Amino acid sequence: MSSQTLPTTNPQPQAQAAAITATPAFRAFLSRLSSTLRNSLSQRRPWYELVDRSSLSRPDSLTEAASRIRKNLPYFKVNYTILLGAVLAVSLLSHPFSLLLLLALLAAWAFLYLFRPSDQPVVILGRAFSDRETLGLLLVSTIFVIFLTSVGSLLISALMVGFAIVCVHGAFRVPEDLFLDDQEPANAGLLSFLGGAASSAAAAAAPAVASRV
Repeated sequence: MSSQTLPTTNPQPQAQAAAITATPAFRAFLSRLSSTLRNSLSQRRPWYELVDRSSLSRPDSLTEAASRIRKNLPYFKVNYTILLGAVLAVSLLSHPFSLLLLLALLAAWAFLYLFRPSDQPVVILGRAFSDRETLGLLLVSTIFVIFLTSVGSLLISALMVGFAIVCVHGAFRVPEDLFLDDQEPANAGLLSFLGGAASSAAAAAAPAVASRV
């Protein structure tokens, strides 16, 4: 009787993924990201304050509209950030190809460079790539995906729509009944909040990047 060879699966990709997710840098990134999200959501204002129709009125002038926006941005910064994220999500979900491209790009950065163990080189078609070569390939891929496909225009248009919604609401929401907490600075607006969140994510990934420079 002839022996039959049973098909076997190659565990190398699964082993590499497990090794990446087990790295201290990846665990630190997830921990910092989780902590940042919990802290940010704890500052979210009740949604009924955002949609209270009795507090909505048309501004009498552009100066008044700008003043309302400056006052509403620090107060509703977390709610506005969630709205921006929702607009981005809807835009990406309505364009599956762009969503797949963006997810593939983010996964490539995470698993091929940021959180890849330093003792495991990137091997493509039997050729091992150094960290510098890997970084160059990722930068070229990022430029291609963002500027030479529909991803870049989709992200920009979604952000513009999101900021337009935020500005319209901020201009029509009467801020007289809104008071910032004592520990919150008055100039802590939406952009500074987004910058702080980005800084936290960058700080979590900084050790992994510094080890490759």
